[in-house]
Amino acid sequence: MTLTRGEIERVLGPIDEHLAAEIAATEATEADLTKALVWLEADEARVNEGDHLPTGKVAELIGILETADDEDGYSPPTRQADDWVQ
Repeated sequence: MTLTRGEIERVLGPIDEHLAAEIAATEATEADLTKALVWLEADEARVNEGDHLPTGKVAELIGILETADDEDGYSPPTRQADDWVQ
């Protein structure tokens, strides 16, 4: 099931239509998007703790969010990582 704009914004906060459409096109779940965001916020710490790099949909979402951050000035919401864990 494709993520809705509301589900995407619940995780990421307000975003533009292009980014929402790109994320929805991955057919990832809300949990995948949450994992991608948590990884982006703490990637260095996770690698240092021995976590494996994400694969699949999570890795695809990380790439989209990193590109949006670089190109569009999108910044992930500032929250504590514990806020995202469900």
